Amino acid sequence: MRLKAIFRLYKENFSRKSNKGLQFVIDVVYDRIHNNVAEIIGFMLNTLSIVFSQLVKLRHYLYQHKILKDKPLGCLVIVVGNITVGGTGKTPVVEKLSKNLQKNGRKVAIISRGYKSKSEPLLKKLTRYFTHADDLPPKIVSNGKRVLLNSKVAGDEPFMLANNLPGVVVVCDKNRVKAGYYAIKDYQCDTLVLDDGFQYLKLRGSLNICLVDSTNPFGNEHLLPRGILREPLGRLSKADYILITKTKDINQCEDLHKTIRLHNNKAKIIYCQHTPKFLKRIDTLEHEAEATKPLEFLKGKKIALFSGIAYPESFENTILDQGAEIIYKKRFLDHHRFTKNEIKSVYSGALHSEAEFMVTTEKDAVRLPEIDPKIPLYYLRLEIDIISGEADFNALAERICLTNSDLLS
Repeated sequence: MRLKAIFRLYKENFSRKSNKGLQFVIDVVYDRIHNNVAEIIGFMLNTLSIVFSQLVKLRHYLYQHKILKDKPLGCLVIVVGNITVGGTGKTPVVEKLSKNLQKNGRKVAIISRGYKSKSEPLLKKLTRYFTHADDLPPKIVSNGKRVLLNSKVAGDEPFMLANNLPGVVVVCDKNRVKAGYYAIKDYQCDTLVLDDGFQYLKLRGSLNICLVDSTNPFGNEHLLPRGILREPLGRLSKADYILITKTKDINQCEDLHKTIRLHNNKAKIIYCQHTPKFLKRIDTLEHEAEATKPLEFLKGKKIALFSGIAYPESFENTILDQGAEIIYKKRFLDHHRFTKNEIKSVYSGALHSEAEFMVTTEKDAVRLPEIDPKIPLYYLRLEIDIISGEADFNALAERICLTNSDLLS
């Protein structure tokens, strides 16, 4: 038992140092740090970006000239994605779109890669490969009737979508063509929403929806790993609809609008914002009525925050906009799987700073280990509101709900 404890402490210490180094590199990518070390790392990353850019162009060329072929599934495939890494707010958009399609009579399945979900051990993969065993079936996070997997196995976003969308099937697999076949064959789905699928060229989309974060649209306009772009800006031309997310003032988006139009002059542009709705208590309560608090509950309160998302500034600013005072905050890497010791440390920091309660994001809430609460803990519920282009968004839902032949033509 003593050896196990020592090994666990060593592993956690190593993980903290690794995460600290990775966080520094991420801060360089987002241009949050400006010093000599950051300049050197930035130069090295820029060299890798040039190589990555050529690989992206080669891949697009191979699909464009049918050397590599996509695979239509014979049903509606709605691609929702972006050309940057993290932080554009895809999950609330996928949730809103799926609800609208379901209300209009579509049998919807969300197809996800299941990023950061629990993968098959390497030894089992090798055994299956050398014995020519069948591939594993995709993970069925929800069969439309109940949620079947937890966030560790399914991944954060698929688990959250499954919880919030009763009646919608949620399937995860790196091979999203295979996942789509399962959704059609086993659950008779007629509409697939491909979550984060803008770069998944193997599956042909009927409609392509690209999200752009108004607060940080394209970073420094470098491709990975020097910047946050997954693809060149020219790939915006692929989109049928472009949703500009996290919009506070449309008038401040004029330059962004012009940039988008340089690369795509046909797509419908829809402005939306991630609107905070309420606070939801996470820890155990004797009275369920106290579990939900209105946003006014934040005003004037001294609170502690923690999050493990790509762009924590957005979450923190949303809390400040509600009139709260942040007296303690802790940032983790995107999709970080919290340990009990880490959460204990966060609780300790919140208590030491004399915070009245703690707030995290809904995505982070699904990754929390079970632990005795030392201070009330809430997550902030966000939903998508259309602030300009609502008619176009409604027309989008109506268009999707046409027959397959009408849409695919």
